Amino acid sequence: MTSQPPQRPEVVVRQADRPGDLGWTVMAHGEIYHRQFEWDASFEALVAQIVADYATDHDPAREGAWIAEVDGERVGCVLCVAGDEPAVAKLRILLVAPTARGLGVGSRLVERCVTFARDAGYRQITLWTNDVLASARRIYEGAGFVLTDEEPHHSFGHDLVGQNWTLDLSVTTTATGN
Repeated sequence: MTSQPPQRPEVVVRQADRPGDLGWTVMAHGEIYHRQFEWDASFEALVAQIVADYATDHDPAREGAWIAEVDGERVGCVLCVAGDEPAVAKLRILLVAPTARGLGVGSRLVERCVTFARDAGYRQITLWTNDVLASARRIYEGAGFVLTDEEPHHSFGHDLVGQNWTLDLSVTTTATGN
């Protein structure tokens, strides 16, 4: 009797337009970052503000939010919002739940965000992250983002190093990963 290899779980990236999607985004960030890095509730408050700003006043032609699901369960999210300059978008609050890491979820979310930004007419997309988020940095590098600067800061109850990354959307890049 031959056994079949286990099937890879189905990953779906969809718009974050269902009841509970935005609330899940805030809750998952708070819980996961507390468990992994012992970040305090000020981080969850930051995510809540970003999500609230998006929810109450976004332009669907220029801003979007996506949820990744594995076998019908939410496991990741990302937002693309307008930056401070008209030609610049921001990738915000990328998250992949620990149970879904290694399935290409993060790369797919970033790819969806970058494609949306390019299609919306942005020339550049930026993001801010922290150096302790090594897996996310590898995803950003794989998508073609370049580290532009770093600065130490004290946030979320810890001394961290913030990083700004930029992707020039006029250059065609190929994201690595699944």
